[in-house]
Amino acid sequence: MADAWHHHSDALSPIGAFIGILGARMGIMILDCVASLVICIFIAKAAFDVFMDATNKMVDKSCDAQLIAQMKEIIAAETGVLNIDDLRTRLFGPKIYVDIEISADGNLSLNEAHTIAEHVHDNIEANFTDVKHCMVHVNPKAL
Repeated sequence: MADAWHHHSDALSPIGAFIGILGARMGIMILDCVASLVICIFIAKAAFDVFMDATNKMVDKSCDAQLIAQMKEIIAAETGVLNIDDLRTRLFGPKIYVDIEISADGNLSLNEAHTIAEHVHDNIEANFTDVKHCMVHVNPKAL
């Protein structure tokens, strides 16, 4: 990303220099300062964008509320899920890691509870292609 912005600013810098030189040749000295200021703004914006992108990737930012709401709809629609106890997401680069805690009937066998968890896991990964890892924990709930 930084290289792309570097090439972008390299392409714009000669245009700014040309405007500044043309303005000076025409007696409009202020164009040189304005062109320099515009180039500085482009470089500062590029630096800010690269900084924010890197910061968001390093701090494990969570997914946006809309994506989380879509995940909750898919989880809640799964047969056997009584409640979504917790849903945590984190972005790591372009990939999403998901940790889910659901409640299921406490009288189910281990195999039945595991099957519910597998279905939730498979549905999340099938519907959200950016999910790299999904962990589902089942909490027993007395009915």
